[in-house]
Amino acid sequence: MYQIVPGEQQTSETARGSPLKKKLGNEGRPLMIAGILGCVLVLAAVVAWGYYSVSLRKAQLLKTELLDLNKDGFIIRNQAGAVIFTMTFRSGTLDLDSCSKEGHFLSCLQSHTGKVNFFIETVRLKDTVMCYRVRWEELQYKELVEHAMAYNNSHWFGGAETAVQYWPIRIQGEEEPRPFITSDVYSSRSAFGGILERYWLSSNATAIKINDSVPFHLGWSEKNRTLRFQARFENSPFRPPAGQQAFPQLSYRVCVGSDVTSIHKYMVRKYFPKPIKVPSPEVFKQPVWSTWALHKTAITQEKLLQYASDITKHGFTCSHLELDDRYTTDYGEFDFDPQKFPNASGMFEKLREDGFHVTLWTHPFINCDSINFGLAVEKGLFVREPSGELPALVRWWNGIGGILDFTNEEAREWYLSHLHMLKTRYDVASFKFDAGETSYLPRQFSTLVPLSDPATFTRRYTEMAIPFSERAELRVGYQSQNISCFVRIIDRDSVWGYELGLKSIIPTVLTISILGYQFVLPDMIGGNAYPNYTSGGINSTNDLPDRELYIRWLELSAFMPAMQFSIPPWAYDKEVVQIARKFTELHETLVAPRVLELAGEVLNTGDPIIRPLWWIANDDEAAYKIDSQFLIGDDLMVAPVLEPGKQERDIYLPAGRWKSYKGEHIEKTPTYLTDYSVDLDEIAYFTWVH
Repeated sequence: MYQIVPGEQQTSETARGSPLKKKLGNEGRPLMIAGILGCVLVLAAVVAWGYYSVSLRKAQLLKTELLDLNKDGFIIRNQAGAVIFTMTFRSGTLDLDSCSKEGHFLSCLQSHTGKVNFFIETVRLKDTVMCYRVRWEELQYKELVEHAMAYNNSHWFGGAETAVQYWPIRIQGEEEPRPFITSDVYSSRSAFGGILERYWLSSNATAIKINDSVPFHLGWSEKNRTLRFQARFENSPFRPPAGQQAFPQLSYRVCVGSDVTSIHKYMVRKYFPKPIKVPSPEVFKQPVWSTWALHKTAITQEKLLQYASDITKHGFTCSHLELDDRYTTDYGEFDFDPQKFPNASGMFEKLREDGFHVTLWTHPFINCDSINFGLAVEKGLFVREPSGELPALVRWWNGIGGILDFTNEEAREWYLSHLHMLKTRYDVASFKFDAGETSYLPRQFSTLVPLSDPATFTRRYTEMAIPFSERAELRVGYQSQNISCFVRIIDRDSVWGYELGLKSIIPTVLTISILGYQFVLPDMIGGNAYPNYTSGGINSTNDLPDRELYIRWLELSAFMPAMQFSIPPWAYDKEVVQIARKFTELHETLVAPRVLELAGEVLNTGDPIIRPLWWIANDDEAAYKIDSQFLIGDDLMVAPVLEPGKQERDIYLPAGRWKSYKGEHIEKTPTYLTDYSVDLDEIAYFTWVH
């Protein structure tokens, strides 16, 4: 008989697989899966950390000082970490894997369209200034390179004289980039003006200067609040330098400072040439009297002598008389029309005896009906057609003819020889150099010395004024700050507004001052009284500017570096004559001494004579928006009345202690003086009390 032993039965069941073992096996699988998943997660974390570390290293690679680069553009921050400058790459994106960094030099070799030479070089010039040298150069054919600069809720200044001038710049509408070259904004109101530079300045204490070598086109977008900087040769008057391929290249410098005034001072000293001398002090002190607005082309010997006599008779001083358009028989000649000026030598002798200096109007055109046209063709003095064989005919406001090629030494000498002849024969004091804008060149042209940048033609023309700079007058400027003569803003209409009117004068003078042109000659008091461009008033029947407009214009001009009359005060009434005497005397005794002192400083510093309010208040948001007040130096602030029918205005006083022209002391500043009383025969001005 068999006896069942319990232990053996246990062993037997174990051999068959016990329920406990099965239970443990089923529970182990999730644990094993969890372990595997844990390992995967750890591995993923390690890989992610690796990628993150690489990303961090790449992010660090794409930083240089306070600049961060990404594939679509770059930003610059200030010391506090706030973004103050943003540039977007509109024509391409960078392949960041092609980027490398060596010291302060960050470069990339590829964009999404192919090979490029892109770099940003950081240059720390001193503790308060950091500059970034940026270049994007296509290394294979591409139509253009374009970068877009954002406004970043700041205020921007500079660029160009325009017909409708605002301070600060207002972006209006959508404008495709077009050639940034000098143009006559009187005849083409939407163009860039005759005075321009590739320079802009921001209230964020940033400044940008486009390099001279760039085939530069400028556009803008009100919607995106950007300025569009574009380099291209296609459909453009720019040409690549001889022997170089037409691959577009956009290069510029962005500099950041501690405040807007100091960064502008740095940029001017670094990038703008300075005048080598101060023009005639007499032009700063005493008014210029022009024949243009009064007589237009109907000027004669008799009218000029009578004009001079009337100036003396009514008790006014005169730095010089300016004999304007149409004293010659035809345009392109240099001697006097014997019908209109039967005794030019006697006329000049009489004027000298009466104490008058005389300047003459001149220009770069020779019309087809001039006796000098054939001679200029024969000598090859004209700008030519692209073939270089035939003179290029151009249309200007006085007809059709050729334009002298000032890259040609022979043309320069021929032109200057005639000016020197006039100076010697008649003792002419100097010349009013009119025109000179690139817009008067044909769209396709050739010059003896090829011009990669067509606006260089303007520079060559301004050089013609150098021998006569004491009293010379130019209306164009491009890289011409060292031409030591007066620069006149373009003709003004006899209207109140911002389009070539009274309100445009302060924004225009401030703009060209920021561009480095300090010896400013505002246009004629009251404007040019052109038909259909004159505000109506009690004198509208005889084509005079409105009387009130004339008086307010006169008062503003008295606080500019120089005054220029044409329509005389006695064309109105005795009260206007009295007001004119008062302000010409105030200009000579109060304004001119200060302006001359500042003019001497310009030779070393390039600092503006006429300054915006933010010059002394660069941490004051309100000061950036003021376009109807200005400073002479740091301590004389002027606030003219620029609205019709007003004998009061609001005036903003920046921080400081101020004394008004009425003797009031104002110390609780900054402040607005609302409805401040300013009579018709007054202009409000304030001196800073130290």
